[in-house]
Amino acid sequence: MARIYPFQPYRYTDKAGPLGNLVTQPYDKISPSMRARYLSLSPYNLVRVILGEAFASDNDADNVYTRANHHVTSWIADGALARDAEPGVFPYFQEFTEPDTGERLVRKGFIALGGLEDYSAGIVHRHEQTLSGPKKDRLELLRHTHAHLGQIFMLYPDPAGAVDALLDQAAAAPPEAEVADEYGAVHRVWKIAGPGAQAVQALMAEKKLLIADGHHRYETALAFRDENPGQAGADRVMMTFVNMHSPGLRILATHRLVSGIADAGFPGGFLRDAEVEFRVERIDSLGRLQQAWAVGRRTVIGAAIGDALYLLEDRTPGGSLDVQVLHERVLGKLLGIGAEAVRHEKHLRYQRGLEAAVEQARSRAVQVAFLLKPVSVGEVAETSFAGGVMPQKSTDFYPKLLSGLTIYRM
Repeated sequence: MARIYPFQPYRYTDKAGPLGNLVTQPYDKISPSMRARYLSLSPYNLVRVILGEAFASDNDADNVYTRANHHVTSWIADGALARDAEPGVFPYFQEFTEPDTGERLVRKGFIALGGLEDYSAGIVHRHEQTLSGPKKDRLELLRHTHAHLGQIFMLYPDPAGAVDALLDQAAAAPPEAEVADEYGAVHRVWKIAGPGAQAVQALMAEKKLLIADGHHRYETALAFRDENPGQAGADRVMMTFVNMHSPGLRILATHRLVSGIADAGFPGGFLRDAEVEFRVERIDSLGRLQQAWAVGRRTVIGAAIGDALYLLEDRTPGGSLDVQVLHERVLGKLLGIGAEAVRHEKHLRYQRGLEAAVEQARSRAVQVAFLLKPVSVGEVAETSFAGGVMPQKSTDFYPKLLSGLTIYRM
């Protein structure tokens, strides 16, 4: 059973200033220029906690983690953060424009605490492997602050939309918080307390949960729980729960950019070798590639090389995801970019947006841009619930959940 709990989060008060100056994108989506802008917006901006600045003078007593804890503690003391008086669950709606289609959508979810479960229990499922570096950093932050500052993005199956119906009822009232982010998405938060929160809790009890975003932070929370068995509240973490059948749920493709291939015969040799397992066709437009994605029953991968566009269609039908075929049989087998090189992003970068990826090839900034059809929610669920994992950056759930809307401090 999925354990869902109403909670009393800390939230920014009017004393901290406009919410748009305080909240941030998730820590791993914050570029140096974004951090600089966040720092300039407010002394209370959450970036000071989740991605603080390191200095040459840092030591065991004064470093990014000790300063993060000082910020949280002092903001509570001076009233910039205040804890809710009663527990609740928090409907969280995101209104956004889908970048690839221009469609205006609303993704509906709610923020609550979720009980931490080992993957072996079969309640919480992952779809990606994790890396040790990010987990070590997040664990140090958690050890110092004892606070979860952003939410794990969780999916749950509810084809009838029973939970969404309760969220819609709450959303008929004015939101308690509303803010637009730097990408034009509008984020709105309400609160459901008392019997309403218990009704949401009861409906969620039989659900399986699938991590959409936040694998590193989820496994960090597991590690913190295990090393602090006596810590009250360490057995749960803050999550945003979204119905995987929601019409507002979107996954964007993350295309692969390849550089540094030491092959004097590239791309001719690569294209000839690809002919063994793929039908290779030079095409005249991205529209032709998108048409093949729409009607094809086999894996279809696009390749932009200089000004040329190619379509690589797998000659054999199979059950593998397009991104797995790309990693195993194109990157690994044909180009020699194995799993270890992928983990360290050697010869490989990632790009959102078809046109942007193609432009990287046209400008000769990369040798080849491999273009992928977005993975569907059903494919992610099928892989995850069967115990499988996908290559890193196979999914890009859009938009991201803002950090700082609610804070769970143990």
